[in-house]
Amino acid sequence: MIENDTRDATAFDWRGIERSLDTHGNAVLPGLLSTEQCVEIAALYSKETDYRSRVVMARHGFGRGEYKYFAYPLPPLLDRLRHALYPALAPIADRWNRQLGIRTRYPDELETFLDRCHRAGQTRPTPLILEYGAGDYNCLHQDLYGEHVFPLQVAILLSEPGRDFVGGEFVMTERAANGQHADVVPLRQGDAVVFTVNQRPAMGKRGVRKVAMRHGVSLIRSGRRHTVGLIFHDSR
Repeated sequence: MIENDTRDATAFDWRGIERSLDTHGNAVLPGLLSTEQCVEIAALYSKETDYRSRVVMARHGFGRGEYKYFAYPLPPLLDRLRHALYPALAPIADRWNRQLGIRTRYPDELETFLDRCHRAGQTRPTPLILEYGAGDYNCLHQDLYGEHVFPLQVAILLSEPGRDFVGGEFVMTERAANGQHADVVPLRQGDAVVFTVNQRPAMGKRGVRKVAMRHGVSLIRSGRRHTVGLIFHDSR
C-alpha cells in the first residue's frame, strides 16, 4: 500500500518556481516523493489492471520505450498530487494566457477544470507511467489531447540516475523567432519537474513574444528508468 504522505505543496518556493518557469519554461520541485513512494509507484507498471491503455512508442514513431495511461480512479497518491499541485499552478497559467492574449482562464480547483474538459468530450484520464530500458528514448513532443489544454504539467522521476539507469536526461527545447535552444534538467529520484506543455510568454525587444516548447528524454545507455507524468487536462 503506497503511503499517502507527500510534501505539502505549499512548502515549496513557489515564487522561485514561477521565476524559473518564466525564464526557462521549467522548474524543479525537489523531493516531492520519498524513495519508498517512488519504488512502490514504479512497481505498479507490471500490473495488468488499473490502466486504460498501453503505448509502445516505436509503433507510433514516438521513440523507444513504452507507457501506460492510468484509468479512473487514479491511484490515491497520484490523485492527491494532481489535486494539490493544480491550485498552485493555475494562477501562473492564467497570467501566461493574459500575456499571450488568450482568453481562457482556469478555475481554482482541478475538479471544476476537469468538468469543463468532460463536457467537451475530453473524458479519458491522462496521468501516465513510463518505462524505458537500454537504448530507449522519447522524441520531443507536446501533450495536448484536445481543445482544453492546461499549459503546465509535471513529471516525477521514480528511478535514481547513476544507480538504476545511465543517460535518460529530461530535455526541453524552445523555439522562437530569434532561434532555438535545448535545456537539460537534472533530476534525482523523487524530484519533479514542472514544465510548459505547449507555449509560454517571454519578453523580447518589442514586448511579449510567444515561445514554443517541446520535451523529451535522451537515450537510456543502461538500466531501467520509470517516470510518472501528471497532466491536468483529460483526453478525448
